[in-house]
Formats: sequence, structure tokens, C-alpha cells
Amino acid sequence: MKLDDDDFTLFGLPERHAQDRTELDARWRQLQAEVHPDRFAGDGAAAQRVAMQWAVRVNEAYQRLKDPLSRAAYLCERRGAPIQAHDNTAMPMAFLMQQMQWREALEEAADAAAVEGLEAEVGAAERDLQADVARLLDVTGDAPAAAAQVRALMFLNRFRQDIERRLDALDPTPTR
Repeated sequence: MKLDDDDFTLFGLPERHAQDRTELDARWRQLQAEVHPDRFAGDGAAAQRVAMQWAVRVNEAYQRLKDPLSRAAYLCERRGAPIQAHDNTAMPMAFLMQQMQWREALEEAADAAAVEGLEAEVGAAERDLQADVARLLDVTGDAPAAAAQVRALMFLNRFRQDIERRLDALDPTPTR
């Protein structure tokens, strides 16, 4: 195990999008126990600094691997198809039209029920895109196509945050 290992190697996991969250969580706990700076308290400041670097590295890898969107972006990058979310915002026209329709529906929604209906529709689209990303990465090996889908998922992720803010504004009592 080296600090510059990729996240999958660091966690001893296959390099694929589909991951078992229970296995990932267990491996994270195991790695944290191995590298926690408190284990090196008697070994001096230098050993504790190295342990801290390891702990940070393990936590960063865990955060990236546990989130399906981050994991997909990471896999695309590793396979030579960086997401370039800031530079490449090109989307298919049908996707952009759908985004516009959803945004209009959110603006026009008069009550929480309408917003929740929109939330369900967007959630279904998001699940479909996630499944497509997994297929593109794990089955067909088409990282450039997966990268385009990851960018679309990033749009949906931001829109879902807008939906949540709208729901909070409609119902200030936190029930979610």
C-alpha cells in the first residue's frame, strides 16, 4: 500500500463502478484503524505526521468511492475521459429541453405535492442515468460516453438541490 495508489488499489477493490457499499465501509473502517495517528502516538511527531497523511488519503478515497457520481467521475478520469465539467457543458438538445421543462415546472409548482411529483420524476431520470453510467463503465467500457452522462448527472444533482430548497421554502417545518 502506497500513498500514491489509486483509490481502488488502496481499498483492495476492483476498478469498476458497481461497488458493494457494505464492503467499502468495512474496508474504510479497517484502513482507518491501521493508519489512525493515535496508533503512532509513542512513535514520535514524524510518525504521527505520516499517519495523518495516510488518514487524510484514506478519507479522501473513501469520500470519492462511496458517492456513485464521484466514483463515476473518478473512473472516467482514470480511463482517459476527464469530466471537464467547467470546460465542457455541451449536452444533447433533448436533455437541455428536458431541463428547461423541469425548471419551468418547478417555477410554476403551486404546492409541495407538485414539487414532490417533480422530485420523483427527476429522481427516476437520475436513477436511469446512473444505471447507464454503470453500464458504460463496467460493461461496454465507453468512458467518453460515461463522462457525458456524468456531466448530465451533475446537472440533475444541482437541480435536485433546487427542488429541495423549494420544498423547504414551501414547508419550513423539517419533515424530510
